[in-house]
Amino acid sequence: MKARDFVNLLLRPGGYEVVRTRKRDHRPIFRADGLQTAHNHDFLRDPRFVAARRRAEQADPGVDIPWRLHMALWAASHALRLEGDFVECGVNRGYLTSGILNYLDWNRQGRRFFLFDTFQGLDESQLSEAERAKGRAEQGRARYRECFEEVRANFAEFERVHLVRGSIPATLAGEEAQGIEQVAYLSIDMNNAAPEVAAAEFFWDKLVPGAVVLLDDYAYSGYEEQKAAMDEFAAGKGVSIASLPTGQGLLLKS
Repeated sequence: MKARDFVNLLLRPGGYEVVRTRKRDHRPIFRADGLQTAHNHDFLRDPRFVAARRRAEQADPGVDIPWRLHMALWAASHALRLEGDFVECGVNRGYLTSGILNYLDWNRQGRRFFLFDTFQGLDESQLSEAERAKGRAEQGRARYRECFEEVRANFAEFERVHLVRGSIPATLAGEEAQGIEQVAYLSIDMNNAAPEVAAAEFFWDKLVPGAVVLLDDYAYSGYEEQKAAMDEFAAGKGVSIASLPTGQGLLLKS
């Protein structure tokens, strides 16, 4: 047994592991947000990505999830070639949305972006018993706070960005949601299963062919209830969800 393997045998019960920080050919290792890889990640140096990442961090200081942002930018860029609105269900302070708006030079696009959120954290009444048992309510109270006015100020520079405040599914009966006819990009990130499935059900028939659905928590460790619920939803529609190493899920409407 190699020395490193022996040390890892001792460390793993405590959640630790010894890894090589660089391969012998000195290629850099990406290590962030639960993901580690030696594969190509030169998108981190792309000037447009750098600017979008900076704008995203401006919206939510302290958050830095570059590969998840990269996936969102890819999905939004794809959606821009389609007809339809952009929709995000679960926004918080707008990290991903801010990056997307910057990356796409939004004010030149003539498109609409609808942002659905409570803007004050989880609606605990929608948590399942399994989610409560995992401490989702306590996690939400610790992480989220009232942020509506700050979010509105953050997006003031962007045109045709509509903040829809309240809990899903209740807000889906409102004028803003009912006025959405076609959707090219749908992001879902509400940290519990019930409103996520409700959003997917509501917007499914509005998604244009080729539309992207990005599920932020789909494969994320500890959020298995959401994955199971979305898998059941997808199976009912005759489609499947790609599980990404970022913890996200990706679905294309055929």
